[in-house]
Formats: sequence, C-alpha cells, structure tokens
Amino acid sequence: MENLWGQACANLKKSIGPNNFNHWIKPLRLNEVQTGIAQFESPTRFISDWVNRHFAEAIVTELNRHGAEVERLRFTVVPAGASAPRSAAPQSARAAAATEGRNDDRVAAPATARIAAKPELGAPLDPRSTFSNFVVGKPNELAHAAARRVAEGGPVGFNPLFLYGGVGLGKTHLMHAIAHDYQARHPESQVMYLSAEQFMYRFVQALRESTIMDFKAMFRNVHLLMVDDVQFIAGKDSTQEEFFHTFNALVDQGKQIVISADRAPAEIKGLEERIKSRLSCGLIVDLHPTTYELRLGILQSKTDAFRAQQPDLEIGDGVLEFLAHRITSNVRVLEGALQRLFAHASLLRREITLDVAQECLADILRTNDRKISIDEIQRKVAEHYNIRLADMMGPKRARNVARPRQIAMYLSKQLTSRSLPEIGRRFGGRDHTTIMHGVRKIEELVGEDHGLAEDVAMLKRLLEA
Repeated sequence: MENLWGQACANLKKSIGPNNFNHWIKPLRLNEVQTGIAQFESPTRFISDWVNRHFAEAIVTELNRHGAEVERLRFTVVPAGASAPRSAAPQSARAAAATEGRNDDRVAAPATARIAAKPELGAPLDPRSTFSNFVVGKPNELAHAAARRVAEGGPVGFNPLFLYGGVGLGKTHLMHAIAHDYQARHPESQVMYLSAEQFMYRFVQALRESTIMDFKAMFRNVHLLMVDDVQFIAGKDSTQEEFFHTFNALVDQGKQIVISADRAPAEIKGLEERIKSRLSCGLIVDLHPTTYELRLGILQSKTDAFRAQQPDLEIGDGVLEFLAHRITSNVRVLEGALQRLFAHASLLRREITLDVAQECLADILRTNDRKISIDEIQRKVAEHYNIRLADMMGPKRARNVARPRQIAMYLSKQLTSRSLPEIGRRFGGRDHTTIMHGVRKIEELVGEDHGLAEDVAMLKRLLEA
C-alpha cells in the first residue's frame, strides 16, 4: 500500500500543486483497497470532506493508473498520532480495528484531538486552557459568562463576541476553552482558532501561490471562527479587506465569531472604520486587571492541581497570600512564579516557606517591587473618578473624562520611567505633545485647586502603597 500510495502521491503533487498537496493530500494515509473502495485515514473530518469534494477524481485516477481497481474513496477520521504503526498488526486486524466502533465512517475524532491535530487549518490549542481551569472573579465574570454562552452553540444573541484587555488577563485562555467546549458539544462542526498574524500570513501565502479561492473556502466553511490579537491587522489594508469579507460571509451564514484584542475596537488605531463598526455590533467585554482575591484564587487552584500530582507538596502559611500581594503585573508572571516554586520544592524535597519563596523568586519580586505600570495608574484613576477604563484610551473630550485622563498622564510621567511617546501609545496612540500638555495642565492645577491636589496626592499614596 505504501508503494502504491507513494507513486500516486508523486503524480498528485505535480497535478494539483505542492500547496494543495501539502494541505490536503499529505495528511492522508491509504490503509487498503478492497472491492473497489480505497480506505483512507484522515486526521480531521474537514480534510476528509474537502478531499472528497475536490480531489477524489484525481486520486481515483492515479490509483487506477498504478494498478489498483478503485471506484470510490472512503475516509475514517483518526487523530494524528492515534494510528497504530502499519507493521503492528496484519492488514485484516487493522481493517477490523478501523471498523470496530466506527460503523459510520463519518464519526469524528475526540474534540480536543481533532482541533489540536489540524495545525494546517489553525493554531494548536492548549489542552490545559479549559473552563474547568479558569478561575472566575469580578474582573472577568462577564467575559466568562459570555464565553460559556458561545460554547453552548445555537442562537447566541450577539455576534461577534469581542474580548479585550491587557496581557495575561485570560483572553486566550477563554478562547481555547470555547473551542474545546464547543467542539465537544458539536463534534461534527468545524472550529478554527488562529491569531490575526496567522490569518495575514495565510492570506499572503494564498496570494503568492494563487490559491486564494482555497483560502476563502477554508475560512468560509467553519462554524466557529476565533481570531486572537486582531490589532495586528491594523494598517494592513489587503488583509483587512479579506478579513472584512470573511467576517461578513460568516455572519450572513449565521456562523459565530469570537475576536480578541488588547483594546476596544474603537481604540485600535489603523483599523478600518467599517471593521470597527462590524466588531462593535456584537458584545464587547473588557477583562479588567486582576484583584488580590482573584490572584489568590488562581494560586489556590494551581496549587490544588499540583498537589493532586505531588501529594507530599508542603506550602507554608502565608506564601500564597504573599505572592498574590506582591506579583500584580499579570497572571502569566504569577503562574510562572508558582511553577518555579513547585519545581524547587519537587527537586530539592523542601517545604515552600516564606523565606524560600523570597529567596527563589528574588528576581521576579525585584521586578514587581514598586514598578508601577501605566495600566495600574489608569485603573486606579478610572475607579476613583467612576469612569470607564476604556475612556482613558478613548476620544471623549468631556471634562468629566478629560481631566481624569490628564491626571493619569501626569501620574504616569511622575511614577514610571516611560517616555512621553510610550505613555502616548498607552493612552490610545496619542501624540507626545498631547501627553506633555496634559502633564503641564495638572502641574498648574495642583498649585491652584486644593481639591484636585488632594486627589492626586491620595492616588499617589494608593499606587505607592
């Protein structure tokens, strides 16, 4: 079979082109030819359907040309890596194994395996990023509820779901969780998750290799499309054009879309207005910076999971509380610090005490020591003046928004080492002269307005505490 399929593949690669061959034919494995049927293993149902629609005739022709008597093709979905080695059993045993439990050759592979097994279609998913591993707190409860609703399938009531927030707040975790849960509930549906950068790369590749129709068909046949970090297509005119048409085509077909970015659609500089408008038609959810309680909950959840594998793990009183208080930059840094402590305890057979934690994490703790971030300043100021965090980056000029924004600019200049252009970028891409004007304005008002001076002093104390 290997020799027959190898000869057929050599000609198929020439006739359909290397790109189509690598995407659609190469993942297949020919198991047997019997009673006019060529039995193939395919890593995903999507590949099986696509090959059957577009390349079945060419495959049948090539197999017959090399001595096989084939009238049609049949596909069995087997996740990548799940097939037994061809030498592991006689052909009849392999055929029986392929048939047993799979009387319907349309039966799909397990959800997680199916998604992870198709890197040619999207990005692989992290099997750890599920809803069961996502710790819910006040900063992310709405995003979590919306993600759960999308994962259930059926009429959602909003499309797209747009998640935005800073680094390490859980956007990507929620997207992976949606994909896992949706595919488990709807095994026959096609799910695609990828970054905006990968979308752009595949689009450029399709243009270069004249396979744009294959590209369009691939994206328009999915039931759930998830694009991470959509801000990366800002300023890329051709990619935005294709993204716009893909978005419209899927929405028109009633397909669900989930998008993530580091800021709200209206605040992404360089993104076309028509795309901003489409994105704003759905549900836009802001994942807020973590609170102490949420960070502590995450640490406790991770510790419980590790203790299930290492029952002898010993963590002293106050260690998790210490980490939740000291490491506030983002969840990834927090989890990385905890993982380092786990490794330290496991390798050296030592209890994780407060002294051990301070010694082992000295570099991380130094980095977080009073390294006040612009994100933190914006959040504190927004909370104090009861305005939306998004207004810090937005275009609103009303006094009740503009003044707090200027105070946040002033504190960013006073309490961080960031340059004016860097601060401007964090305030919705504003010019450095705008930041300079805001800083000077607050410097003037601090000497004239006693109430404002007290507000600024109090915010400084809160940030430096």
